[in-house]
Amino acid sequence: MGKLRPDIISTVEFNPTGELLATGDKGGRVVVFQREQESKNQPHRRGEYNVYSTFQSHEPEFDYLKSLEIEEKINKIRWLPQQNAAYFLLSTNDKTVKLWKVSERDKRPEGYNLKDEEGRIRDPTTITALRVPVLQPMDLMVEATPRRVFSNAHTYHINSISVNSDYETYMSTDDLRINLWNLEITNRSFNIVDIKPANMEMLTEVITAAEFQPNQCNTFVYSSSKGSIRLCDMRASALCDNHSKLFEEPEDPSNRSFFSEIISSISDVKFSHSGRYLITRDYLTVKVWDLNMESKPLETYQVHDYLRSKLCSLYENDCIFDKFECVWNGSDSVIMTGSYNNFFRMFDRNTKRDVTLEASRENSKPRAILKPRKVCVGGKRRKDEISVDSLDFSKKILHSAWHPSENIIAVAATNNLYIFQDKVN
Repeated sequence: MGKLRPDIISTVEFNPTGELLATGDKGGRVVVFQREQESKNQPHRRGEYNVYSTFQSHEPEFDYLKSLEIEEKINKIRWLPQQNAAYFLLSTNDKTVKLWKVSERDKRPEGYNLKDEEGRIRDPTTITALRVPVLQPMDLMVEATPRRVFSNAHTYHINSISVNSDYETYMSTDDLRINLWNLEITNRSFNIVDIKPANMEMLTEVITAAEFQPNQCNTFVYSSSKGSIRLCDMRASALCDNHSKLFEEPEDPSNRSFFSEIISSISDVKFSHSGRYLITRDYLTVKVWDLNMESKPLETYQVHDYLRSKLCSLYENDCIFDKFECVWNGSDSVIMTGSYNNFFRMFDRNTKRDVTLEASRENSKPRAILKPRKVCVGGKRRKDEISVDSLDFSKKILHSAWHPSENIIAVAATNNLYIFQDKVN
């Protein structure tokens, strides 16, 4: 499937101001969209995102020592805060993280002494006068250049990267280890978590995601396939194998089934912008955790509880292993995550209201208002409802992003990117 469709979107990320939006795909490409500036004659166009730059970030590789093909698919993109006119982003595939610079050029130097205008070297004997090169205006060009390549540090597949709030370091996480990098140094990283057992037969869990606390550079969390979240403090020791806090919800014995462990695996963890809360996504729920309370989640939201009776068939078609992401809105009051049939869910923490919306071509005409969708499980189906048996499990919203300060969301549905925003008059 991946080989047939290199354009399937595999990650979506707004930059810290929300002016840019980047997507990565299975073919190793990164597409950066830029938000239109408001113009006097078209005030409603503000908010539209247009392609700003497209570049090939990763290429397929082959590990000859292990006889393994390394996919070019972009697993994650993370932006760095803007320091000057250029933009910087980190992108990673399974093995290699790259730091890309995206910058604009609208002038070009002309009037060289040793080269002619086509760039050919001139015959020195023909040079009779010294010229001062000048900068001439030209059509705007957006260039993407790789500034750093961080490789050879992961034995297993990288599942997440996270930029630290000190803006000097970042971490990359694979199934068993977390490495800390300096953004300037490519040939050395520090291993800060290692859960690999001496004997791999004793392996019971893997790391599924990790993230730095947004405003404390020494704190980070990582989640596991066993449904636990560990908070670590890098001030305590160089190797953070011993966590400071462990967030885990004891399993309800009455719900125990063959699938319990699979569906409790955490596919995503995100700090709130305030740094006080965490959200975690497992197969059926999104949970909100307070960093000050380890015993149980503060809130639990059912994403698609109607699938609980369908776990058998979801196991057979491998959907049960799908990794859904979850995101906060800018004020940490609403949570968004994806589901099947191109549905995505929003949970308002204040009003406790939730809604199911659909990202599809039919209802995504510009300025169309999204209608809430309902799934019915049994009994009589109302005309605007969809039956759980007719959901399309090949259409899934795994990746989404929320603008850091406005109600604009980006939702990836297979190879389509949908951008929705609050109704503007």
